[in-house]
Amino acid sequence: MAENSLFAILLRSPWWISVAVAAALAALMAALLPSDLAPWGMAAGLPFLVIGGMALRAQWGRPGERQVAALRDRVAAMPWRTFAGALDDAWQGQGVAVTRPQGAAATAADFVLRKGSATTLVSARRWKAASVGIESLRELQAALPAAEATDAAVVSLGELTPQARRFAAEHGIRVLGAAELAVLLGGQ
Repeated sequence: MAENSLFAILLRSPWWISVAVAAALAALMAALLPSDLAPWGMAAGLPFLVIGGMALRAQWGRPGERQVAALRDRVAAMPWRTFAGALDDAWQGQGVAVTRPQGAAATAADFVLRKGSATTLVSARRWKAASVGIESLRELQAALPAAEATDAAVVSLGELTPQARRFAAEHGIRVLGAAELAVLLGGQ
């Protein structure tokens, strides 16, 4: 699906917008079409109803914008040890084994996450930075073999520079921003 198609935009929007579009389309068809064709015209809203259901399922249990903003402020005020401890506790609560990287990987990352056969190297030390550049992502990517990790993630309340965003997408580096942290940290 194209990133800027109507359905892709609706999937990223609050679920109720798609349901409202479906209802408006059904009402419009019922008002404009003859009574024998109205039910068929009203069916034109079904794809929007399905998209609304898909968006609801994806958004269910996720924190709202106010909750994300409150968490962002709370996390930004934390010292490193408190923040690192909160991340550690949250991941362990999900059944993830959390250790600190050793050797060459320790200069680029802060955590090694292991769950099953998956090993993820996580850099979180620049979580308060307004922007994260490509250099820290290159260091993280280069440290993967030393940590015997297959995946990488970066934690940041700020934005990635456009070059860093492209690099992350090209190399499959997951970005945990404020919204993802709100889900991860929950009520902490």
